[in-house]
Amino acid sequence: MDSILTSVKKMLGIEESYQHFNADLIMHINSVFAILSQLGVGPTNGFTIEDENAKWNDYFGSNKNLEFVKTYIYLKVRLLFDPPQNSFVVDAINKQINELEWRINLAAESKTEVNQNG
Repeated sequence: MDSILTSVKKMLGIEESYQHFNADLIMHINSVFAILSQLGVGPTNGFTIEDENAKWNDYFGSNKNLEFVKTYIYLKVRLLFDPPQNSFVVDAINKQINELEWRINLAAESKTEVNQNG
């Protein structure tokens, strides 16, 4: 599944053909892309999607070391769009998000060091 919107919808359990929530999901996905930009990941001028035509390769390019960003986006969107009722589940998701943010920071710092050192 190459489409960003379609893959997030699939992970949320929403049929690809059901488009009623697309505007909400796109808004949340773009918010997470803004967070990732602040963490130093993604294109230097930021990244947004407008529809199901935006692909993961548009965001990642040739970088295969950031696949966990897909999970991060899904988890953040899930908490924004359809938060679980059970606080234990919310806590577990937040722990996963915290770990992924740490890994994203590490990947961003490694990229910066490589760029600075040649």
